[in-house]
Amino acid sequence: MTGPPGERTARRRYVTVCALLWLPPGLGLATMVLLFSERGMSLAAIAGLFAAHSLTVAALELPTGGLSDVLGRRPVLAAAGVLNVVAFALIGVGTTAWLLTAGMVLMGAARALASGTAEAWYVDTVQACSGPDAELRTGLARGGTATSAALAAGILLGGALPWLLGLGPDLGARLSEATSGAVLPLSVPLLLGAALRIVFVAYVLAALPEPPRPSATLRSVLRGVPVTVLDGLRLGGRDTVVRRILLGAAAAGSALAAIELLVPGRTAALTGATGSGAMVYAALSCAGFVCSGVGSHLAPLTARAVGSGERAVLVSLAAAAGGLLLLGITASSAHPAATVLAVVGFGLVYLGLGAAAPNENDLLHRRVAGAGRATALSVQSLAQQLVGALTGLAVGALRPGPLPWLLTSAVLLSGALLWRRRGDDRAVRVTGVRSHDVRVTGVRSHGRRGPDRSARISPP
Repeated sequence: MTGPPGERTARRRYVTVCALLWLPPGLGLATMVLLFSERGMSLAAIAGLFAAHSLTVAALELPTGGLSDVLGRRPVLAAAGVLNVVAFALIGVGTTAWLLTAGMVLMGAARALASGTAEAWYVDTVQACSGPDAELRTGLARGGTATSAALAAGILLGGALPWLLGLGPDLGARLSEATSGAVLPLSVPLLLGAALRIVFVAYVLAALPEPPRPSATLRSVLRGVPVTVLDGLRLGGRDTVVRRILLGAAAAGSALAAIELLVPGRTAALTGATGSGAMVYAALSCAGFVCSGVGSHLAPLTARAVGSGERAVLVSLAAAAGGLLLLGITASSAHPAATVLAVVGFGLVYLGLGAAAPNENDLLHRRVAGAGRATALSVQSLAQQLVGALTGLAVGALRPGPLPWLLTSAVLLSGALLWRRRGDDRAVRVTGVRSHDVRVTGVRSHGRRGPDRSARISPP
């Protein structure tokens, strides 16, 4: 086994993995809701499918943190990629509710495995090269920028493909007829994403070396995971800043659930057709992810400008809440000026969340000791998934209009206002298991939002 790469090489490979990890979800994001609608699913049923994904992630977040620490980052990332090949294929060709549900559950399992594991590899490698006080924010910000760029490119291509297939000889209609309706034009981006997952698995296996790990038995892992889960659930009560980060993740999950469920239908209603609606949504989401990437890139500058990472999170989340407010007040109007304001609000949400994520993760990495990092970041992602799932169900039950947007704006603003006061400088040390057990906690990051916040329902 070769030694770990240097800091610059690790940063470059981390950025590459982030891009490969999030390009396939970008391909599917523009068309997934519309594809479910074409399969005959109501908005409430679609919300249920996304809830199945989110609840699967929530159930597996903490156990897979231990699995990543025991087995290593590379095999866990590769397993996530393989699961996603199957999940994307099922969703792309599935015509029944149970097949679509199976695909979303597999996506959730893959998301739990892959959530932050690449960032964990990066933190492991950089700290091995430069020590525990190594500078992390720049690498985390570049990873967030790469994620957003991949999502932007993927969603633009994914939205354009169904439209292109409908031009000229209408290859999309021929494809649907040849497959008896199993493959629709809206399915093609998901199937392309499945193929790209194979490339991702090959890169992970070839480019992410890591040192050997102590051998672990199944019994020792199963004995240690429940202890890890309990430590994680207690973590937020022991440190004010960590608690604010967890609540901020929950608020961001609520905001993104509303965007991902309501905006595709809003663009389709604006254009009058699902194909053109997918294209408009793809262009809009591409712009949103560009804003997220810009926000991630500016995260270190934001922290310096306002004086601290805590204030940067406050400003960023408040800006995102303002974007949701703009989406709410324009929800009942088709006037061109209202449409322009809605687009500005959409971009502001992603800009704010993109700027908040690296600063939150930097604070979390520095306040939680290495032995408890996996637990802390698993709980962070867990909070986002659970609240996102509940918000999705609530939004699906409410009438379309300003109310869902205004409610989620209030939730996100509440998450921002938690940062009005600075926390103390005390770091929390969380040990996952007793000394005679195999340790199932370690450095594992769930890189939120940047990545997770920008595409909560489109897992890697």
